[in-house]
Amino acid sequence: MTNAVGRARVFLLAENRLLREALKRVFAKKDDLDGVRTASFSPTILDTLISAEPDLLLFDPPDLRSGVGFLRMLREVVPSIKVIMMGMETSSELLIQAVREGIAGYLLLDAGASEILGAVRFVINGGAICPPQLCHALFAYVAAQRPSLPSFEVQDQMGLTRREQQLIQMIGRGSTNKEIASELNISEQTVKNHVHRMLRKVGARNRLEAVETFRTRGFLPVRV
Repeated sequence: MTNAVGRARVFLLAENRLLREALKRVFAKKDDLDGVRTASFSPTILDTLISAEPDLLLFDPPDLRSGVGFLRMLREVVPSIKVIMMGMETSSELLIQAVREGIAGYLLLDAGASEILGAVRFVINGGAICPPQLCHALFAYVAAQRPSLPSFEVQDQMGLTRREQQLIQMIGRGSTNKEIASELNISEQTVKNHVHRMLRKVGARNRLEAVETFRTRGFLPVRV
């Protein structure tokens, strides 16, 4: 979505008007950022984001928990957007939930303007940002999940998205579409759509065949 002259589009979503205005002034002076837009939360904010087509969303939710819920809805309509969350909370549990929903960065609200600007540039260019005091929690979480994580080869060999990889894990443990929809906080029809695309990519006729394909290729644990 970066524009023709290589300037990235950033959208700042926050309730605090002073924060929005201050960061907009900082970003407006940078040649590599294009027309930074700002807004507060509203019932139509998802439609606004769809029409704005930003490369990156920098947002300060009312609290981290509601921010995670917003991310779930955002991923359904703008799956490719890069996201940096901001907040004062240092809850490792909520941060991990946000990471699972696809954020590429988390900044504490006491970060300076130069730090925020650096994080925005870094994430736009493919990086990820995490406060040092929360990095250990992320490493511990990944280490604990190692036996159940699909190989990175899944995306290379089968072209599955992160959500589709997540689905095959849940299907492999026997979850129904209704149970998956409840756990991921999405509609059952959305789950069906994801499953349909996943089956087509894998070349499977049904869920059972897809699971067996993944087990055969070592992407799911073999039942004993």
